[in-house]
Amino acid sequence: MDRDLLILIIGICIGFVIGAGLGFLILVLFMCGRKFVEGEKSSPRRTQAVIGHVKRVDSSISLSDSNAALESPRTSEWSNANFWLEGLRRKNSVSACGIPKYSYKDVEKATSNFTTIIGHGAFGSVYKAQMPTGETVAVKVLGANSRQGEQEFLTEVLLLGRLHHKNLVALVGYAAERGRHMLLYIYMSNGSLASHLYGKDYEPLSWDLRLSIALDVARVLEYLHYGADPPIVHRDIKSSNILLDEFMKAKVTDFGLSRPEMIKPRASNIRGTFGYLDPEYISTSTFTKKSDVYSFGVLLFELITGRNPQQGLMEYVKLAAMESEGKIGWEEIVDPQLNGNYDVNKLNDMASLAFKCVSGVSKTRPSMRTAVQALSKLYKKPKRNHSQTSSTALSEVSVEVEQPGTRDFSSIEGSGELRRLHSR
Repeated sequence: MDRDLLILIIGICIGFVIGAGLGFLILVLFMCGRKFVEGEKSSPRRTQAVIGHVKRVDSSISLSDSNAALESPRTSEWSNANFWLEGLRRKNSVSACGIPKYSYKDVEKATSNFTTIIGHGAFGSVYKAQMPTGETVAVKVLGANSRQGEQEFLTEVLLLGRLHHKNLVALVGYAAERGRHMLLYIYMSNGSLASHLYGKDYEPLSWDLRLSIALDVARVLEYLHYGADPPIVHRDIKSSNILLDEFMKAKVTDFGLSRPEMIKPRASNIRGTFGYLDPEYISTSTFTKKSDVYSFGVLLFELITGRNPQQGLMEYVKLAAMESEGKIGWEEIVDPQLNGNYDVNKLNDMASLAFKCVSGVSKTRPSMRTAVQALSKLYKKPKRNHSQTSSTALSEVSVEVEQPGTRDFSSIEGSGELRRLHSR
């Protein structure tokens, strides 16, 4: 009897131990599974929060022209910055950005089976598309089965889904099927700035329009550097990435190379466009906001001269700088297509700003905030064309020369004396 009772007690104990062990194991598995599911759900949100939390700034107002001109505080947790890069690799995070997704067949139909090509680039081809809604868009097709193309595709969708500014080309959709990555943008009817500067299909840009375009681009860069958190470095500012809408307002495009300034600033390989690259970036492989400032300075000289940066523009500028001392006398390099229709003072001020932007030492370059303020002042100044400015200056010189005498200076006008003064 005692033996049977002992066996019963031992059996109960063994059963209790086994049951408790199984219960503990089930509890551990449950908790691990719960954490995994929560991690999957929260990662995209955390990714989006770090990708580019944009302060709600009215995109129609320049930061420099508002009370937001003070340095905005950095509230991002830089320790979580790796989630930004991780987000680029997660396809499910792309669909969470609020950008409409289209099927391959949708795009194929809208482009008439990809027969409406309007441009080429290193990334692939661009097609004009008519969407079922009646909206006209431009479709950029990135290289098929390209890891680099996929990375740039993800970067653009993730960034442009969060950034909002009137001078950014709006991303209205994307498609990712069959190894093809496509980006759909609002169609810019007046093409690129490069096509206006170097093409034969457009009339030469006026001086006022060039100044307006420069200010538009400057405001976008100021927004990226000071209105986005974390700050964004574009890394590929050039005339072919500046598009013009029906009202000739400039809009910046192509964010495939863009990165937050503080995340992995050292690049494993140099990316960008020859002629616009910051020399410090080339020598150190480190990009900063001042790298964008350098590219913007090159763009300003491109607007002033009408010369291609890939065909010796900066060598041309350096020679002119030796004569102008970096401040005045830039008229010799002005685009001949302007036919003298420009304000020489505004030209010299704009060229002087550009020269500071392309300084070989990044620390001495102005910020984009300073550039916006300088260009805004130029844009608001009264308009005076080149011939008016020259005539005024010559009249002042003639008065100084004749001041000791009692001659009536009104008689100089129309005589050969003014021409002789000009010839000196």
